[in-house]
Amino acid sequence: MAEIVKMPLMSDTMTEGVISAWHKNVGDVVQNGDLLADIETDKATMEFNAPEDGVLLYRADNSAPVAIGAILAIIGKAGEDISALLSSSSTTTTTQAPAPQETTTPLTTNTHETTQATTQATTQATNDGRIKASPLAKSMASASGIDLNTLTGTGDDGRIVKRDIEVYLSQQQQQVAANVVKETPVIVQEQLSSTAPASSDYEDTRISQMRKTIARRLAESKFSAPHFYLKMEVAMDNLVAYRQQLNALSPVKISFNDLIVKAVAMALRQHPVINSSWLGDVIRLNKQINIGVAVAVEEGLLVPVLRHADQMSLSQIATTTRELAQQAKDRKLQTADMQGNTFTISNLGMFDIDEFTAIINPPDSCILAVGKIAEVPAVVNGEIKIANRLKLTLSCDHRVVDGATGAKFLQTLQSLLQEPIRMMI
Repeated sequence: MAEIVKMPLMSDTMTEGVISAWHKNVGDVVQNGDLLADIETDKATMEFNAPEDGVLLYRADNSAPVAIGAILAIIGKAGEDISALLSSSSTTTTTQAPAPQETTTPLTTNTHETTQATTQATTQATNDGRIKASPLAKSMASASGIDLNTLTGTGDDGRIVKRDIEVYLSQQQQQVAANVVKETPVIVQEQLSSTAPASSDYEDTRISQMRKTIARRLAESKFSAPHFYLKMEVAMDNLVAYRQQLNALSPVKISFNDLIVKAVAMALRQHPVINSSWLGDVIRLNKQINIGVAVAVEEGLLVPVLRHADQMSLSQIATTTRELAQQAKDRKLQTADMQGNTFTISNLGMFDIDEFTAIINPPDSCILAVGKIAEVPAVVNGEIKIANRLKLTLSCDHRVVDGATGAKFLQTLQSLLQEPIRMMI
């Protein structure tokens, strides 16, 4: 009997996947474990293997989003009628698709559904009147002025979770937009229509799963975490000379970024609050130092994680960073490679950027933006000389980190970079 193969949950934040490539055609014989397709998730493109033996009778379209739990393929016997399976799957996908907690799937509802959700909102309270909602959902609701009593939760046991808040906000935005259009004078609408660009004047590009997730997470971070920024200039002459000595001896080329990662890891050990995470109801003081290193790829940024970075040698940091960066560019990173970060570094110095500010990478409390090392005129021992200088910007979540705490961390980092021998002690 033919069996439906559903879109699997391949990452903790995935809500849908896109088939980037099929390795089997309809009618092909497949065996359990055969490579069936490459699936683009919100974090990476991952291989999916056939779960059973048989003939591929149906496969989802390339480049079209497929929701978690929706039909991905059908495997059965040659010539088997699958029309009933396709029909039943299309009507039950919504109820069958398991939604991971604290993720977002764009949803639209009609007026009837919205009204029904409002009338059912009372089911979210427990017997003692307490609203069942996740810490993050409570935080987002408080920041946006949303009354949780008016929402219907879609989490376990009717628990209100983040996606419920996001759906509500999306509905409000759509309503505002609809009202604006409705109230726009007809003559203005006609003018707008007459000036609309021809299709030959632009090109639309489908938003990838990765770009959707980047947009969502950065928007959440920027508008939920109160950012403040601390900037510092670092004298790099000693580090430049130190790196030359290291590379004369090291079997692996040590980059300036490797040295910065090492210095940051050591500074985090001395300032553990900077290594903390905001989790809504609690602040988690992380005992492990796992540094995310932002890597630019064609569709945005990926952040592979160097685990226990404070315990790694410079050559280990250099080797691991290069391996993870290459996997990121090849879209071969695994979900585990991008989880568990406690601090993030974003370096744009290689692109000739002097300085910039970065958006915090949740659940971190801070992110360090690194510019280029520039030769500038500077006063050294009372004389004007050409010196190497580096500008750093620390973005901090003010819910966790205060100004003085962030400043002390930067001072420690500055001393390690200006006197690199301290990193060897």
